[in-house]
Amino acid sequence: AERPELELSIRGAVNTGEAVVTLSARPSHGEAMVAGDVVNTASRLQAHAPVGEIVVGAETYLATRAAIEYEPVEPVTAKGKAKPISAWRALGATSALGERDLSTTPFVGRDREIGLLDATWERVELERRPHLITVLGPPGVGKSRLAAEFMERIASRGGRVVRGRCLPYRERSAYGAFAAQVKELAGIFDSDDVDLATGKLRTLVERLVGTEEAEAVAGHLAILLGFETKTTAPDRDSLFQSVRVFIEAGARDEATAFVFEDIHWADPALLDLIELLATRLHGLPVLLLTLSRPELLDSRPAWGGGMVAYNALPLEPLTGGDAAQLALHLLGADTKAAQVAQAAEGNPLFIEQLAAVMSESGAPAETLPSTIRGLVSARLDALPAEERDVILDASIAGRIFWRGALERIARDPSCLAVALAALERRDLIHRDAVSRIEGDVQWSFKHVLIRDVAYDLQPRARRREAHRHIAEFIEASTPEVGEAGAALARHWRGAGELEHAVKHFVAAAEEAERGWAKQYAVTLYKEALDMTPDDDVERVRFLRKRLAVAQQTYMHMDDAHLLGLGSGEN
Repeated sequence: AERPELELSIRGAVNTGEAVVTLSARPSHGEAMVAGDVVNTASRLQAHAPVGEIVVGAETYLATRAAIEYEPVEPVTAKGKAKPISAWRALGATSALGERDLSTTPFVGRDREIGLLDATWERVELERRPHLITVLGPPGVGKSRLAAEFMERIASRGGRVVRGRCLPYRERSAYGAFAAQVKELAGIFDSDDVDLATGKLRTLVERLVGTEEAEAVAGHLAILLGFETKTTAPDRDSLFQSVRVFIEAGARDEATAFVFEDIHWADPALLDLIELLATRLHGLPVLLLTLSRPELLDSRPAWGGGMVAYNALPLEPLTGGDAAQLALHLLGADTKAAQVAQAAEGNPLFIEQLAAVMSESGAPAETLPSTIRGLVSARLDALPAEERDVILDASIAGRIFWRGALERIARDPSCLAVALAALERRDLIHRDAVSRIEGDVQWSFKHVLIRDVAYDLQPRARRREAHRHIAEFIEASTPEVGEAGAALARHWRGAGELEHAVKHFVAAAEEAERGWAKQYAVTLYKEALDMTPDDDVERVRFLRKRLAVAQQTYMHMDDAHLLGLGSGEN
């Protein structure tokens, strides 16, 4: 106002990363409140931003590209940086504040299924009637996509959704999916030490159930989550009763959907828990939504049997018209779309991968592999070298992986941010909204099949080396309990470090025993015994004794009595 002849202009930069924050700093005295490489990099980016524009770094681009349109600009050469800094110019918002893009792939051909889910949720909400639904379908048919659409609808109506995914054997703990749900509600990270995690759990339980029951309920939940390493519950009924009390208290005033993905991989103890909740919860707005491949019914043929409030929802391949509509959206050409729809036989994942390979390579459908594994393999082989290296490395970490783990094994860590962004654009991986390791970025493979194919493409020597580095990352980042402990056993085994692996298999077995997942404990003790050399007499004797005790307990468990099924108990 005092110098009207001056023309003021502004330019800005946004960078994302870890920084040191000094809350007591006094900016008026020249003291910086925030410091670190992320701040220095932002300053370099700002200096090169055009007047009137905003430039962002790789991590910011990665986190916001679904909501903001960008164009790449020339990388910024900065003092102290070995390589130029990748940068993008922000062009404008592409969605309203708070909107979230579930997928770039249209949701087609599931009107009947989503209608059934909507009607069930309405009944759960209005009539306060708990319900169990199991969505059954083969790999790639769209179970997770259907669930994601449904969860978005629940959230838009003011309902609460908590989710947990069952992992394949050797990657899971017995109650891992339920543990993930409790951690989400309590704000617990896998990177929290046991004392901090237990404190968060106790705070949540006290708020929900009151101080009178809090000690018993929190103690039992701590066993199921792997936080309690000294105490064993007297029986499984006590553990499951505490879960029931916890869920009843949490859902009393807020309609809640508990989502369990991939329960075909679930431990029998977790399946027992889900069935108990489905039969014992009353007068509460609770939906138990489970997703599974049909193999669940091989091991549990009576799943859902005898329950009044249960629906099995088979998910079939898309019809010809719906498959063609999906392919047309992905390819934009009628002729190619018809070829893809016919070749994929209605499997949405197959359609997506086939369309991606055709778009990226230009090859006609008839020249491409006829199996989904072959198709995924061909697509990975055709990736640019940097992207291929990163996705292969990520596959060694598992279905879920972290930026920090990749930095330890990456061939060129400076390429990570750009490569991960490119792989997400190709819909091979997704950045998760919440990370289980605080302060680190968490990613997931779009489908477990993509991860499995990528893992199998690598030489064993490379896998062994990477498994060792990932195990070291997990040890440095977590208290080594729950699913982190199970992952450590798998990674040390993959690294060929059998002594370390045995230690963690035994720890996982003991954790399973404390939670009365006796069958899983037997399996883990057998794994540990198989890896122990015969000449290690003392350890062999110890493992055989623990195995015998676990087997004896498992064989004499009366499940009907422990669960109270058929006894009329409430």
